[in-house]
Amino acid sequence: MNAIGFAWRSLVRQPARAVLGVLGVAAVGALLFDMLLLSRGLIVSMQDLLDRGGWDIRVSAAELPGSGLRVPNALDAADSISRLPSVQAALVIRSALARIDRASGRPIRASFQGVATRSTHPSGSRLRAPWTILRGRDAAGPDEVVVDERIAAESQLEPGSEITMRATCVTDLEALPATRLKVVGVAEFPFQTTNEHTTGGTLDALKTACGGNVGHDADLILVTSTGDPDGTAGAIRGLLPEVTAATNREVVGRLQQTGFTYFRQISSVLTTVTVSFAVLLITVLLTVSVNQRLGEIAALRALGFSRIRVVKDVLAESALIVGIGGVLSLPLGLLLASGLDRILKGMPGIPVALHFFVFERQALYVHAALLTATAIIAALYPMRIVSKLPIAATLRNEVIG
Repeated sequence: MNAIGFAWRSLVRQPARAVLGVLGVAAVGALLFDMLLLSRGLIVSMQDLLDRGGWDIRVSAAELPGSGLRVPNALDAADSISRLPSVQAALVIRSALARIDRASGRPIRASFQGVATRSTHPSGSRLRAPWTILRGRDAAGPDEVVVDERIAAESQLEPGSEITMRATCVTDLEALPATRLKVVGVAEFPFQTTNEHTTGGTLDALKTACGGNVGHDADLILVTSTGDPDGTAGAIRGLLPEVTAATNREVVGRLQQTGFTYFRQISSVLTTVTVSFAVLLITVLLTVSVNQRLGEIAALRALGFSRIRVVKDVLAESALIVGIGGVLSLPLGLLLASGLDRILKGMPGIPVALHFFVFERQALYVHAALLTATAIIAALYPMRIVSKLPIAATLRNEVIG
């Protein structure tokens, strides 16, 4: 009988200890798997969120003394950017605060995203707005808007409904008259936070809601390049020194160095603690098992089992416990990650489409490598016990005892 088969029979003869070990490894392995998913989850999710919209450069106001928070003369800037040979299209985004009146209940406070596309490239018109239509169609006219699912549910709106909106585009002291707008679609806004209401439409629709009091600046200009985002971002910075142009990769890199380091540190600490606990757990279980079977192991040695063979048996037993527990830890970890992700996404300021735990094949490989190392390290002390076991003295003690 090989080492695996012998180790399996040893586990079957002591089912309580075997089940305890497997369940312990499964719980620890699930937490370990989640920490590996957390270490890069936000980075991968943010990169996917930025790339999903089809744009690869974000143009915002330059961080200069005396500069405002918005891009000045945004439409003219977008026109200039769109004329660059490496640019397909530029999408201007201007946001404003809005209040949607309801026939019953309190008004809904929401943000209004107005967009306008500038392009000289044949395919530039395909750059879509920063939302995804779920029902109905996208807003196109100056009196059309799309709303998110929360607004649609709370106000019982469907494509074709009308809403009364009061927008604030320049200052909170504005007292603009109400504007009637037609809801033509229900959309998903990926950068919307969990507790936020959002509407969207064209920049002309925003001007309608604001009574024409919008101004010429914008919050952001999203740019789609023809394939060289780094070169295009450099060209934009040279063309418009008063703005900051950053590729999606640069945006994620900055976030990785600042906002995401906390989760990486937490992941590293918990991974170390988890692996250490797993090593201690398996070491204790194997040591207890070996100590209970010293007489049996000595008898096997006397019957001709080599020192290497009994060492292999202990290592195989560790591998079975960790292997079975490790396999069970994967679905358990995914289930736990789903629940933790929902809890963390409840924090203020987190976009609804952003995830803290994201599956990567690399995480699976690291998980398997750490559990393999755990099985080997945990078996070192029990293997040392059986390798140095005095056969004659152990058998005599067993008979006398």
